[in-house]
Amino acid sequence: AFLRPELLGKEFTHLEFPRRIHPKELGKKMLYRDQSMSGWAYKKIEEDDLKFPLVYGEGKKARAMATIGVTRGLGDHDLKVFSSNIHIKPFLSCFPEVRVYDLTQYEHCPDDVLVLGTDGLWDVTNDKEVASTVMEVLTNYEPNDPCRYTMVAQELVVRSRGVLKQRGWRMANDKLGSGDDISVFVIPLGGPGNYT
Repeated sequence: AFLRPELLGKEFTHLEFPRRIHPKELGKKMLYRDQSMSGWAYKKIEEDDLKFPLVYGEGKKARAMATIGVTRGLGDHDLKVFSSNIHIKPFLSCFPEVRVYDLTQYEHCPDDVLVLGTDGLWDVTNDKEVASTVMEVLTNYEPNDPCRYTMVAQELVVRSRGVLKQRGWRMANDKLGSGDDISVFVIPLGGPGNYT
């Protein structure tokens, strides 16, 4: 979007603001950033800044060009922004971010695990909360008990879903629980040989 702004038509901006800008804020200063910035800076709001942001909304409600969730549009090559001729395909990528972790380079104990989870987990639970739950559950089981990892996964799902209350699914901290599918895998990194 920054390199080829013509793909955005005249309706969207590549700049990111903390929230949607309103016409009454023209001439005022607001925080913004673009793809080259590692932090935020202030800029005076101009007419062009009133355009829709490239990614509109937050979390599960975020939509590329206010049309489609990024993960939903990987195969839809002809998709256009609603009521326009602007193609969405140039803004979607089917190339995942990949990280390689060489298990042979480190020694692992039975409490070292890899947690793989769908966005139903990560939308409502952060890394520290997951790590805390992992340690809390693992300490309740013997190191050589193979069901301990299943119990961690189960507990992560239960905590992320929450409890059904009058105001919807709520977690222990009364934050809204995940309304999405939740799948969690807890994979021990130590291997059976390290459990003795």
